[in-house]
Amino acid sequence: MGKQTVAEQFVDILARAGVRRLYGVVGDSLNPVVDAIRRNSAIDWIQVRHEESAAFAAGAEAQLTGKLAGCAGSCGPGNLHLINGLYDAHRSMAPVLALASHIPSSEIGTGYFQETHPDQLFRECSHYSELISSPQQMPRVLQTAIQHAVGRRGVSVVSLPGDIAARPAPERAEEHALVTSRPTVRPGDAEIDALARMVDEADRVTLFCGSGTAGAHEEVMAFAERVKAPVGHALRGKEHIQYDNPYDVGMSGLLGYGAAYEATNECDLLILLGTDFPYNAFLPDDVRTVQVDVRPEHLGRRSKLDLAVWGDVRETLRCVTPKVRPKTDRRFLDRMLKKHAEALEGVVKAYTRKVEKHIPIHPEYVASVLDEEAADDAIFTVDTGMCNVWAARYLTPNGRRRVIGSFTHGSMANALPQAIGAQFLDRRRQVVSMSGDGGFTMLMGDFLTLVQYDLPVKVILFNNSSLGMVELEMLVSGLPAYGTGNHNPNFAQLARAAGAYAERVEKPKHLRSALRTALHHKGPALVDIVTDPNALSIPPKIKAEMVTGFALSASKMVLDGGVGRMVQMARSNLRNVPRP
Repeated sequence: MGKQTVAEQFVDILARAGVRRLYGVVGDSLNPVVDAIRRNSAIDWIQVRHEESAAFAAGAEAQLTGKLAGCAGSCGPGNLHLINGLYDAHRSMAPVLALASHIPSSEIGTGYFQETHPDQLFRECSHYSELISSPQQMPRVLQTAIQHAVGRRGVSVVSLPGDIAARPAPERAEEHALVTSRPTVRPGDAEIDALARMVDEADRVTLFCGSGTAGAHEEVMAFAERVKAPVGHALRGKEHIQYDNPYDVGMSGLLGYGAAYEATNECDLLILLGTDFPYNAFLPDDVRTVQVDVRPEHLGRRSKLDLAVWGDVRETLRCVTPKVRPKTDRRFLDRMLKKHAEALEGVVKAYTRKVEKHIPIHPEYVASVLDEEAADDAIFTVDTGMCNVWAARYLTPNGRRRVIGSFTHGSMANALPQAIGAQFLDRRRQVVSMSGDGGFTMLMGDFLTLVQYDLPVKVILFNNSSLGMVELEMLVSGLPAYGTGNHNPNFAQLARAAGAYAERVEKPKHLRSALRTALHHKGPALVDIVTDPNALSIPPKIKAEMVTGFALSASKMVLDGGVGRMVQMARSNLRNVPRP
């Protein structure tokens, strides 16, 4: 048996850390590592068509499992392509280890062919980014990188020159213990007592929940019941908190609906649970506010706090719930539940009126039918832009479904590559990419990855031949739409030419059967749905000066539109309101 190389040692450590796939594109500086993977049965090399897709796929895998995932790019332009997907993974708190292979170590600093400085380039989108310059250095640097990614929940980048990777590993290399899971974080007694006192002193408490409530649904519901609090959520909190929630008042923010905005602004104590909600114009500035977050750097960076609590949401609520006095006055909660139901009833007609005869097809109708036809444990990946709107309003959470997207970084083209990472985790689970035509075409080459690996991802393409959200922003600003139109081909024909099942839908009456057939197809499938580019109406009170990029946050308004099965959820929750 020959002596182990640095590349082989690198791959062994990744496998011990639980990495099962490395997504990337091969290249000469990566050859030693890729060959080591070829000879190691514990880890697979997943060939994608663009390194950005590799990073998105790894990020999706890490978001869904909470465990370390990996991607790689060759020297210079190769690893530079990773950066957008790594930004997204880092801002989504997904533990990802990126290998940025490098030019020959003796040439670094000479302006060599394809030379960049990846250890510097990736610093802003990582917790740790370092260059390995000797074989002896590698095990400790890789161990440190893994611990940063897992422990701090984000990206670590290791830059490894190809010639170093090919060298023999040092004799008697130490086998370090690896951190592969996170501890729980309990707040101090003083913070728990202070939070309990503030809750007891308040008459009207509202909870606003983000992705940090993952795994804490039971604790949030128990606390809400004890203090009779309406529960709103941000987009990333929807999948974790909205289902089986008799206190639900909807979502706040640009894509919001229901009474979440009123509940957060009319209470006298607002408790932010595991959310780094960026649109502070939707948050009150005259209400006592508490924030609970496991990331201390998030505390108070969006709004002025009266109390900052550093801890896991679940552990914090387990500690504080027994300490607060049960409240008996439901008047505030019941008023918000009624407002929520009334608000949803008022907009439901926006997507039901003559929708089955409307051509081009209402995208709201597409999302509503997709929600009904998709599996109860489906994973949805959602493109940035108008697909965010449809996912936020029409996908019904149930505790088993997952919905991921570029909800914090806001990148286009994320849905298809994230679906790749999601599907590799479990080929038997339904994975649906809700793609816009703009996002899909940006990384369309990786549709071929679905075909190459026979991944049964279902691409539901909302094809309105435009960059719809950008066009909407222009219209709100009083600008004519310009540079937003897409001259698209028949995507179904393209998909069939690539070897996938595909169908094009132009009439509403054909929609349900097309979706049902595609969702039950055993291999990759694409449904190209021609949708109405003028689907959203805008509240008349939004003014041009209120627009700030994607957020429109200064408006403190939300877009009009339907809300799918959430109307039935709101009606059901109204049964909890005592009759006078």
